[in-house]
Amino acid sequence: MMTAFFNYDDLTWDAVAELPRDTPLVLPLGSGYNLNLLADQLSSPSRIGLLPPFPFGWRGSGLEVPEPIFFQYISNLLDSLRDDGFSRVYCLTPQGLDPQSFSKISNLYSLLSLPHSTRNYPIPHFPPDSERGKVILLPIGHTEQHGYHLPLSVDTIIIDAIAKGTVAKVPTRSYALPVMPYGVSTHRSSFAGTMNAGGRAFEDFWLAVIDVLAGRGFDRFYLMSGHGGNTSFLVNIVKYAGERHRRIFCATAWLHTSGRVGAEVLPKYRTSPIGGMGHACELETSYLLHLRPDLCHMECVVDEIDFVATPDYYMDWIEGGSLVANPPWDDDTKTGAYGAGSHATAEKGRLWLAAAIEEKVDHVEQIHEQHERREKRRNEGYGLWAKP
Repeated sequence: MMTAFFNYDDLTWDAVAELPRDTPLVLPLGSGYNLNLLADQLSSPSRIGLLPPFPFGWRGSGLEVPEPIFFQYISNLLDSLRDDGFSRVYCLTPQGLDPQSFSKISNLYSLLSLPHSTRNYPIPHFPPDSERGKVILLPIGHTEQHGYHLPLSVDTIIIDAIAKGTVAKVPTRSYALPVMPYGVSTHRSSFAGTMNAGGRAFEDFWLAVIDVLAGRGFDRFYLMSGHGGNTSFLVNIVKYAGERHRRIFCATAWLHTSGRVGAEVLPKYRTSPIGGMGHACELETSYLLHLRPDLCHMECVVDEIDFVATPDYYMDWIEGGSLVANPPWDDDTKTGAYGAGSHATAEKGRLWLAAAIEEKVDHVEQIHEQHERREKRRNEGYGLWAKP
């Protein structure tokens, strides 16, 4: 019997909820494995779900972080699947990796190994040393439920497109790392499919990435998020990185399409009321209709704008009010969506993507200016920098 493979993050959350809990789910480190060998190793089940490949962090990946930090991140992701009731959950590693720390934090039987090109030909360090002086973009999405009509990969697809579009606009000023498809979700018990790297592990991992790159001479970083749940943790990373590496400039921002440029363009094309842009909403659905219409199920869209709103706590893309809270999602949504996805069009997605890229290009230029002006002050002996 031939094994059929499917991409886990192409599914909607209700499709994940219907999967048999003994379906093998595999999180690969990198890509390019022989899937026939994988099927053989798992005794040729009828179906195997492939999670988005983890892009870097392990030895031989081109950007290595300390092993305990890396595998804590991986272990938390596997635990997300186990918490959802899946019994056959695996991490697929290049043969010969043999991580010593994995057995301390997760079930060793969850580890699979297959031949991989990186064993004999490790990926060169990236970014290449020639990219020093550019703003290093670190795009981070997530694998998370997005209602009945959108796949789990929404946040990753969007921020990847924005990062690539930014580099295409200013290739001499920026360089993008491969997109990370896993972030933090503190609200995952209600709707199936959502992963969670864990806040502490997330912060440790990305701070370690910046440590490695700063140690190699890179000094400008932009942590770009496609997922709102990453934001507070990214702020912490920026703070720790700035304190640890005083000659770098490391920044983040609230999501995308939400700064000066985005805030001006959003109302030009939106047709939904306040509350119509939150999650699996008019904005995100428009992006997906433009970028990956094959993954959209518009016949299943359900508009949900009945958020429990008060003057200082309400839901919209550019959230307002002074209150910060995290009530259960199912207080405000029956389907996992916050917003009016039925208002979405591919043309709106095209226009908003262009604005999001323009906004990030502007941020890249500001990061350059901030770094250069601050370095000038330091080198001139400004204030305490004059001390020997």
